[in-house]
Amino acid sequence: MSEHDVHDAVEAFLSEADDAYGEYEQGYTDADATLRRLETAIEELRTATEE
Repeated sequence: MSEHDVHDAVEAFLSEADDAYGEYEQGYTDADATLRRLETAIEELRTATEE
């Protein structure tokens, strides 16, 4: 995996995490749903950086 690909994967994760936290803070989702969303984003980041 190139450095550019890692950078893109991290940027995608951070964007998803920001969105998840933002929706939680605005009351659009509960804590459990936010954690599930973050767990999925973390797994996607792990998968992308292991390739």
